[in-house]
Amino acid sequence: MRIRVLGASGAEFPGHNPPAFLINNYILLDAGTLGAVLKEEEQWRIRYILLTHAHLDHIRAIPFLADNIIIKNKRHYITVMAQGVVLQQLKTHLLNGDIWPDFTTIGRSGPVLRLKEVFPEREIKINSFSVFPVPVNHSVPATGYIIKELKKGRPASTLVYTGDTGPTERLWSFAGNADLLIVEVSFPDRLSDLAQRTGHLTPGLLKKELSKIGILPKRILITHPKPQYLEIIKKELKSLKIKGLRLLKEGEEIEV
Repeated sequence: MRIRVLGASGAEFPGHNPPAFLINNYILLDAGTLGAVLKEEEQWRIRYILLTHAHLDHIRAIPFLADNIIIKNKRHYITVMAQGVVLQQLKTHLLNGDIWPDFTTIGRSGPVLRLKEVFPEREIKINSFSVFPVPVNHSVPATGYIIKELKKGRPASTLVYTGDTGPTERLWSFAGNADLLIVEVSFPDRLSDLAQRTGHLTPGLLKKELSKIGILPKRILITHPKPQYLEIIKKELKSLKIKGLRLLKEGEEIEV
């Protein structure tokens, strides 16, 4: 499994892009960043988008990708996958013909965007990948994902992605001994109350969450820090002294 980090920040500033992770060049995990990073040919390879929730910093690249496909006269479509409530939010508040054209009904050879509902703890297959959505605790309906690359029918690598979450429970039941955990930490410890009210984590809260996992993942990479607090978050994460724990770097590529 190859993961390209297009964005991994909790806010937008120069050099800091909202979350988006490109898996094996054709699966986009959250869609906060795309057109500012990927060349045309790279955008055309995307076939699936997995959304954790409907907040703007996780969906904002979708309308522009659809627009680029139509302008270029590309005759393929993107399957957008998420909980039913998230797909409805996308249709009602973004792809509604007012804020942006409804690309679920527009295309050169059928709609550019095809919406597919996923259900909690019900596995779906995307080519050689197994995708397992698990609800997490955010301020709006949200899921994390357990993503396994299968080779000869058996898991060859496992990614656990939380998306945005505060303290949660069920996801950790499936996270033990994973190859990679991408987990959010948005605020420093002094803003713990704000983090919990808005469904996010701090380094201290992260430590408590990791204690719920039987065998820690081999690597633990942090996404979604607010750039305004980046330096203090770095220091607080370092003080946890957890092996394999570090902040993600935008633009990096990860082999799992």
